[in-house]
Amino acid sequence: MTPDEIFLARALELARQGSNSGDGGPFGAVLVRNGEIIAEGWNRVVISKDPTAHAEISAIRSACQTLGRFHLDGCTLYASSEPCPMCLAAAYWAHIDRIVFANSRAEAAAIGFSDAHLYDELARHFADRSIVMEHLPLPGALAPLQQWASNPARTRY
Repeated sequence: MTPDEIFLARALELARQGSNSGDGGPFGAVLVRNGEIIAEGWNRVVISKDPTAHAEISAIRSACQTLGRFHLDGCTLYASSEPCPMCLAAAYWAHIDRIVFANSRAEAAAIGFSDAHLYDELARHFADRSIVMEHLPLPGALAPLQQWASNPARTRY
């Protein structure tokens, strides 16, 4: 087996274990750097009562703690299924170099895990989304942004 196949098989095993234990849906993830697993995660939405407790998010959080940084350059994310929009966005924010997944979002949708509505919503203008969003620019609202931008000691991310 290739390294990709080995790491992806581990993500699938985590998906099976997490699902069998009742922690959440059938999703697992592994983060690898320099050929070594640095973090693992599985879906824990049900057990944690946290809708953001997806496998990829868990693995990203763990990897950041392990490496002591908020960027994961040089890392590959192996996911049992194609990451949802939240997890994909987190991978971008974390600067992950590569994502390898086993099951497509269409295959996940076939068993009730459809992300289609999220992709549709994100493509809409905020005023046209199903969650009511209102832009209310209060006087002084820009001050925190301007203060941060003018601070030479800020940590860019």
